Amino acid sequence: MAWVILFFAGLFEVGWAIGLKQTEGFTRLVPTVLTVISMVISLGLLGLALKSLPLGTAYAVWTGIGTVGTVLLGILLYGESSDVIRLACIGLIMAGIVGLKLVTP
Repeated sequence: MAWVILFFAGLFEVGWAIGLKQTEGFTRLVPTVLTVISMVISLGLLGLALKSLPLGTAYAVWTGIGTVGTVLLGILLYGESSDVIRLACIGLIMAGIVGLKLVTP
């Protein structure tokens, strides 16, 4: 169950990272409120996952999910670069996430 919680914590991390861009420097109220809520949920879920997962593993997976999701949404929503090298690097991050899952009891 901790892995499922951690996965959702990572998704909310993606939400607040994307939301952060939408706040336009915290000048827009609704995106700012939604971003802060997403931050709180993400950190709360991470804290719950840490009850049974090792700190280093959980943090690495949490940030990895956030990184991969944010990069992919940056490509889809903001037209950021999707060159092969960039996608290969994202693949390496994903491989690291899977690897950590496989070696963590």
